[in-house]
Amino acid sequence: QVQLVESGGGLVHAGGSLRLSCAASGRTFTGYTMGWFRQVPGKEREFVAAIGWSGSTTYNTDSVKGRFTISRDNAKNTVYLQMNSLKPEDTAVYYCATKYGYFRAEIMNDYNYWGQGTQVTVSS
Repeated sequence: QVQLVESGGGLVHAGGSLRLSCAASGRTFTGYTMGWFRQVPGKEREFVAAIGWSGSTTYNTDSVKGRFTISRDNAKNTVYLQMNSLKPEDTAVYYCATKYGYFRAEIMNDYNYWGQGTQVTVSS
């Protein structure tokens, strides 16, 4: 059974940094894209970033470009989201997810497996 476990969330002041981790288990993830999404209460879950299997292909949503970096360590089946220059509007529950292939990496409904989420709170 596939499991995704996020960690690294917390409370940080605006301008600060956090690094989220997502450890995957339960199958071989060769060819699988890893993505990060976030959700604020009362709003739809939104795409943040995705990374292909090899790690050479990444895609960030415009609002986090230049501030967030997604990476992965396939030997550890772990994906990371380094978040710098955090803003109060980045406050959300952050979820990692995975799916086979990279096509439509930003489409939430294409992802098969999801973690439980980790809270990120940025104070002003």
